[in-house]
Amino acid sequence: MSLNKVMLIGNVCADPIIRTTQSGNKVASFNLATSERWKDKSSGEAKEKTEFHRVVVFSNLTNVIENYVKKGSKLFLEGSLQTRKWEKEGVDRYTTEIVLQGFGSKIEMLDKRDSSEKVNKVDSDLDISDDIPF
Repeated sequence: MSLNKVMLIGNVCADPIIRTTQSGNKVASFNLATSERWKDKSSGEAKEKTEFHRVVVFSNLTNVIENYVKKGSKLFLEGSLQTRKWEKEGVDRYTTEIVLQGFGSKIEMLDKRDSSEKVNKVDSDLDISDDIPF
């Protein structure tokens, strides 16, 4: 038995990039920043450490990213780790990404939606402050 599951809460660093594959499927990608804060025991000084995570989203979840997520959005993500390898100038390169694809992947918007903001989407009845059920 094995398990490959990642859960993160953080803020989107820049507006997501939406691409379309040759087969016509959408793929969304963005970076998510997670921060940890603490007080140094010896100096009493406030400390902070931020990690940046590369996130790639496939399937119907890309519609949520494309329509509702922007720079600064606070998200809860649930997905898996995948490492990709490619070659550049004869050198092997690697990157590890958080991948949301298919069953077991989840996105929750944690921001409160501004009540004066109008949503110009196909499904205007969707309240994104509620859990998104996919």
